[in-house]
Amino acid sequence: MRRVTLSEPIAIAELRTLAPGRFRDFVKGVIDLRRGILLLDADMHADQEASLLAEGSDQRDLWGINLYPGMDGPDWLEFDSLINLRPSFGNRSRGIDDEATREAVAALVQSLVRR
Repeated sequence: MRRVTLSEPIAIAELRTLAPGRFRDFVKGVIDLRRGILLLDADMHADQEASLLAEGSDQRDLWGINLYPGMDGPDWLEFDSLINLRPSFGNRSRGIDDEATREAVAALVQSLVRR
């Protein structure tokens, strides 16, 4: 897994090299909104989630995403993961239901990935 933080961002060129390894055109990621961490490149979002939880992340702060480095515009970021399905936290889909949370995730991804 590749760990991305504000002090250690990832360039879009490096992200493009990760995509062909597992899923051809996208890279799975889990973002911790509170801690400003993005874990990339695992077979399952659940593996990244487990790693962040073991480090002390709070479940409420973790969101699964997919990044499509070959795409431009808003479609390059997809909010779709089974780990997002958390009715007890008010999220009833694989996406991110709350618009403010989606915007916060997108803003953090934008600051962590150098395009």
